[in-house]
Amino acid sequence: MKVFSINGQITDEASAVIPVTDHGFLYGDGVFEGLRFYGNRILMLGAHLDRLEESAKALALTIPMARDTIKQSLLDVVAASTFNDGYLRLVVTRGTGPLGIDPTHCAKGNVVIIADQLTMVSSEVRQAGAKLIISSNRRLSGDQLDSRIKSLNYLNQIMARIEANVAGADEAIVLNQTGFVAEGTADNVFVIKQGALKTPPVTDGALEGITRRIIMEIAASLSIPVNECSLTTYDLFNADECFLTGTGAELIPVREIAGRTIHASPGPLFAQIDKSFHEALNGDELFTR
Repeated sequence: MKVFSINGQITDEASAVIPVTDHGFLYGDGVFEGLRFYGNRILMLGAHLDRLEESAKALALTIPMARDTIKQSLLDVVAASTFNDGYLRLVVTRGTGPLGIDPTHCAKGNVVIIADQLTMVSSEVRQAGAKLIISSNRRLSGDQLDSRIKSLNYLNQIMARIEANVAGADEAIVLNQTGFVAEGTADNVFVIKQGALKTPPVTDGALEGITRRIIMEIAASLSIPVNECSLTTYDLFNADECFLTGTGAELIPVREIAGRTIHASPGPLFAQIDKSFHEALNGDELFTR
C-alpha cells in the first residue's frame, strides 16, 4: 500500500496535505529526491540526502528537519509500506507564505514523503527496447537553472514528455541550448560505441544522476572504457547500443531514436551491465552509501 509522511508523521492519503499557500505548490519553490528501496533497504540513501542538501543550498532553502530525522522518516515509511521493493518521493517545500514570489516571507518549509510503485515503461519495452524522439524543447542553460538542482519545477521536462506522448514514443531526448545531448525527460542517457561507454557531462545539462554514477562504476569494474563527453544526435543515431538510467527508470535499453533503429540494442554490453547492476542490488555496498 501507499504510505505518506508529512513532517515526520505517517498519515493516510486523505490527511496527507499541505496548505495551498505553500510556495512549493504556488511557485514550484522546493526540491525533491526520488529514491528506490529493494528488500526494504534504501538504495544510496546517503548520496540522495547529499544531493537534496546541495539542491536546497543552491536555492537558499532551509530544510526544516535534520538529516538524521529525514533519514529515519524515510526508513519509517519503508517499514510501514507493504512493498518489499518500491519508490520513494521526498519533497521539501519553501513553506507557507503570502502571495508573491519573495521567499523570505515563508517561515518554515514542509517535508513530504510518499512510498509507492513507479513503472516508467512496460516489461515488453524493457525486453524489446524503448522508442525515443528528439524533443524540440531545449534544456535550460546553466546560467538559467542548473541541471544539478532537482527543483519542483519540471515543466521543461513535462513539455518534452508531452511531445513523446503525441509521437507515440516511450521517452524523449532533450538537447541543450547549443544542440548537444543533455538527457531524457527523467533519465540519463548512455551510448556504447566500439566497446566504450559514453554519456553527456553535467556541463551539457545532464542531471548528476545517482544511478548514472553506479553504472559508470560498474562499467569500470567490467573493464569497459567510460567517457563523459559531449554527444550530438549523430552519436545517438550511430550508436552500437543505447540505454537510459535513473532511479525511477532503473536501466532501459533503447531500440529506436527519431526513426533510426539501433540495431544491436538491447545488446551484449547492456546485458552485461544490467546483470551486474541487479547483482549489486543483492549485495550490501550500494545500501551503505
